[in-house]
Amino acid sequence: MKAAIQTQGLSKRYRGVTALSDCSITVPEGRICALVGPNGAGKTTLLRMLAGLSKPTAGIASVLGGVPRQDPAFLGEIGFLAQEIPLYRRFTAEDHIHVGAHLNRRWDGDSVRTRLRGLNIPLDRPVGKLSGGQRAQVALALTLGKRPRVLLLDEPVAALDPLARRHFLGTLTAAVADAGGELTVVLSSHLIADLERVSDHLILVSRSRVQLCGDVADLLASHTVLVGPRKDTAALEKTHHLVHAVRTPRQVRLLVRPNGPVIDPAYEAEDISLEELVLGYMGADAPEAYAPLTAVGEDK
Repeated sequence: MKAAIQTQGLSKRYRGVTALSDCSITVPEGRICALVGPNGAGKTTLLRMLAGLSKPTAGIASVLGGVPRQDPAFLGEIGFLAQEIPLYRRFTAEDHIHVGAHLNRRWDGDSVRTRLRGLNIPLDRPVGKLSGGQRAQVALALTLGKRPRVLLLDEPVAALDPLARRHFLGTLTAAVADAGGELTVVLSSHLIADLERVSDHLILVSRSRVQLCGDVADLLASHTVLVGPRKDTAALEKTHHLVHAVRTPRQVRLLVRPNGPVIDPAYEAEDISLEELVLGYMGADAPEAYAPLTAVGEDK
């Protein structure tokens, strides 16, 4: 499948601080790609470089077959929505639609109006008087009004309540479906449960490096969780890659990327969720967890 986004060895340093190092990723066309990782891992840095808003210190990036740059031809194909949701608070949605018509060569103002009316968001009210969820929907509709081929979203739902997030993600997935494979989305978020419902590709960045990149289904199939009695895992680690371990006094829970069948009757294999996969890699260098989370009042 043709790649919408590719990078090789992409790196960015700010005054001697490495924000992103040796980033090599591929995102096929028509995918919704989840971009996840802890704060400060380099997610925003990566998105800004892909949008042409920041130049890499080293390495190369290709978006839609070209180098990201501050050029009208390139920017016309890219939609970028920052976490701050940059809107003019005194402007109405209709005002923003008129501004968009002057700034974008493929502007589709009617689609913006249709989306907002379908969500019962008034076009004639200053956006500063709308709720946070409504402002996010206005910003998304305006970004989609550019008819971009690549849409880069940096934590757009971080401040929204669950219902507003559902509506936002519903609008996003509908737009991708309507585009018929012509729209590729990279969505940065900490809300893994939401990402699991809408994304089919994953980039996991931690410690300023890419730890995982690939189709979600393939990544889940290549990992497993082993549960068994607490014991030395040295023999297992000689053959398989142990990503993360959670140990209790009697039991161990291991996130493993196996290199073949795990031949040890002491362990029972379990299916893995996207959340467990992501948290396992994010916690690989953190202090080892000695007990799983328990409900309030539950005996440990």
